[in-house]
Amino acid sequence: MTEFLLSTEHDELRASLRRFAEEQIAPHAAEVDERGEFPWKSFEAYRDSGFIRLPYPVEYGGDGGDMVAYALLVEEVARVCASSSLFILISRLACAPILRHGSPELQARVIPKVVTGEWQGSYCLSESQAGSDVSAMSTRAIRDGDTYVLNGRKAWITNAGISDLYTVFAKTDPDATRGGISVFVVGKDTPGFAVGKLENKMGMRASPTGELLLDDVTIPAANLIGEEGAAFGYAMQALDGSRPIVGAQAVGIAQGALDAAARYATERSQFGTKVVEFQGIQFMLAEMATKLEAARLLVYRACSMLDAGVPGVSKAAAMAKWFASDTAMQVTTDAVQVLGGVGYVRDFPVERMMRDAKVTQIYEGTNQVQRIVIARRLLEEITSTTGS
Repeated sequence: MTEFLLSTEHDELRASLRRFAEEQIAPHAAEVDERGEFPWKSFEAYRDSGFIRLPYPVEYGGDGGDMVAYALLVEEVARVCASSSLFILISRLACAPILRHGSPELQARVIPKVVTGEWQGSYCLSESQAGSDVSAMSTRAIRDGDTYVLNGRKAWITNAGISDLYTVFAKTDPDATRGGISVFVVGKDTPGFAVGKLENKMGMRASPTGELLLDDVTIPAANLIGEEGAAFGYAMQALDGSRPIVGAQAVGIAQGALDAAARYATERSQFGTKVVEFQGIQFMLAEMATKLEAARLLVYRACSMLDAGVPGVSKAAAMAKWFASDTAMQVTTDAVQVLGGVGYVRDFPVERMMRDAKVTQIYEGTNQVQRIVIARRLLEEITSTTGS
């Protein structure tokens, strides 16, 4: 099927992205992970490279890259530093509802600043009691003339304290469930807005994740994205677009681990024989490579479907995210095993990759939620086909 084949342009883009990532991102990866510090040098290199423009529309200064190109960008950066791939992914996700549903004025005010790297963004959907169950959120937004007043707390927010703009979901109708959710742009300097606790995480340690506090945060009504009460649908739309990109992130992490394991196995000798000559190791590498390629194809297929605007995106996106993240967890775990004792220490990158891979099974909807999405979409297809 031609949809699984990358174009010459995509192949050339990958080569350029790999050179960039290895030269400008990889040198900082271990240090920022160890210190748990935002990778500013990597972000500045990304901004200055011009690749920051790739996933944004031309009319706002972007390069208008398609979803496959966006996946390649995230994949190649994640191959050397998963934390750095998050600042690519999260700003684009924060802009997704604005690009699709925001007013022209709001788009013009926000998007160009993200495209140039002057601003970064965060997507603020989750709360401590509202993770997979989005409708359980308690953050409120009350209309007051030409403003909205927001109160509540958001949890597990990527780029908390780093971002300049926050795409915040809140209930404008507390008595409604999905139909009572709206979404707003909130600037970091808005009075009443603060960053709370930052989490001490197992992986993705160079990407801050934290709590946002909203205490009578007053914003212009013009900061409402789209229609009041319609944001549950906007959120699900955005997740359909971001789940394959999380899949691409997982693929990149897994590829980095496979590369490291294969390289080590060809260099290390035991019992007078290169480790890679042992059949048990060959079988492990073969399984790692095959599952990784299957995950990559699911990701690219979902991205190509998004580009084409064809039906079935929700199911394809969930499949890509689920399978790619599970694959990343298995491949990174096996990579640690191939390296043996040295794989367990921080002198080699595979232990970091294993820690980073775990969260790809959790965020953007846990893999248990992905199975639910897939099953529901599958049953809908069957019902529509049989007419029952």
